[in-house]
Amino acid sequence: MFDGIEQQILNHLEAHSIVRPRDLLRAGIATAPLTALVRRGAVIRVGRGLYMLPDAGVTEHHSLAVAASAVPHGVVCLLSALRFHELGTQNPHQVWIAIHRQSRRPVFRQPALACVRFSGPALELGIEEHVIEGVVVRVYSAAKSVVDCFRYRNKLGLDVAIEALKDFLGRGGSPDQLWKTACACRAARVIQPYIEALL
Repeated sequence: MFDGIEQQILNHLEAHSIVRPRDLLRAGIATAPLTALVRRGAVIRVGRGLYMLPDAGVTEHHSLAVAASAVPHGVVCLLSALRFHELGTQNPHQVWIAIHRQSRRPVFRQPALACVRFSGPALELGIEEHVIEGVVVRVYSAAKSVVDCFRYRNKLGLDVAIEALKDFLGRGGSPDQLWKTACACRAARVIQPYIEALL
């Protein structure tokens, strides 16, 4: 049996899947019983300051939900965003997160994070919000993800960017949207020859 506060924590976890102690405090729920709940196996710790129920429904994008809970101001980008949008064949072993150029780099072990620093339109443009396991996850749009791969082609490889572009266009992605995004992110000159070759 669980006491009143423990039951409130469990109810909150049922509704939100992954929570941080500060989420509980915002909801007016004391966090002290968390340790006891973990010890009893009623709650599991999935990362530093992140908790969930042991029988919570885990989806294929679980790592994105955990990363978004740990870095709520970050945006899923590059290889992780391509995977989310099912573009290309990349299956990254870490979650790629864009953070503001002046933000402190998050310290997080599981899942492993690959942080890149964006600013201005490159950071703000093309953000979509998706709910995964009850967590709001910010992910760049498919067009923005393709453009970012061209911007980071030296780090990821040009073949990755071209594969993503082919998939995007092959699935009916809008060349106009791609071009506008590339212009806003100052990547138009880089991506233009590849768009022209594929259209």
